[in-house]
Amino acid sequence: MIELGVNIDHVATVRQARRTYEPDPVWAAVEAHLGGADGITVHLREDRRHIQDEDVRRLRELTHIKLNLEMAATDEMVRIACAIKPEMAMLVPEGRQEVTTEGGLDVVGQEKRLAGAVRKLADAGIVTSVFIDAEVPQVEAAARIGARVCEIHTGPYAHAFHSRGRDAESEPVRAEIDKVRRAGEAIRGLGMRFNAGHALNYANVEPIAALPGVRELHIGHAIVSRAVFVGMRDAVREMKALMMQAHGREAPSR
Repeated sequence: MIELGVNIDHVATVRQARRTYEPDPVWAAVEAHLGGADGITVHLREDRRHIQDEDVRRLRELTHIKLNLEMAATDEMVRIACAIKPEMAMLVPEGRQEVTTEGGLDVVGQEKRLAGAVRKLADAGIVTSVFIDAEVPQVEAAARIGARVCEIHTGPYAHAFHSRGRDAESEPVRAEIDKVRRAGEAIRGLGMRFNAGHALNYANVEPIAALPGVRELHIGHAIVSRAVFVGMRDAVREMKALMMQAHGREAPSR
């Protein structure tokens, strides 16, 4: 069964705009759980632009749901993860000037360093995921460093979907879906879990949720945006329903 991990970073973005105590990301996590979320994702960035260290600690202590900590593969972040012990740590690239994560992690070019981070996380009992582009060499490198999960970057697909008038049958969109599909096949063939995420929303999620073997989608901005108008529980319910409806259907192929 496909699962939904809800990224609540932008609840903290609203709070940090005023440097106050509300809205509370922990409250958002509870509401997401009640709406049907299977997990909560937060990205503790090095510049602490939204989620703060205390948020991660409170999420670990006060919520009864799977926690996925997105993080750069730095010594500081590995230490924090090993102390907090989320169920999963997802290694992502991080740039100080980017608005959001702009591409997948280059595992091929950083195997030795990343293998050390994965080993430390595994020793602490933490499952490690890597956020990568839909490229088979990156999948193969992820397996070599010991990652147990690969999350495929769906941003290129989402961009094609939007630029082509939300037409999932158009050639560029189908090409991007096939890239994600092939990467997923490689992930599963190497014994890892196939997850996906980035820029997924209520209009474009179904073709990705329909891909064979995809286990979990991580979605944040679209859900938090919808929650402004309908509330977090309903926003999560709507997304989960779309995913479940699509899961098991064959996605458009070339």
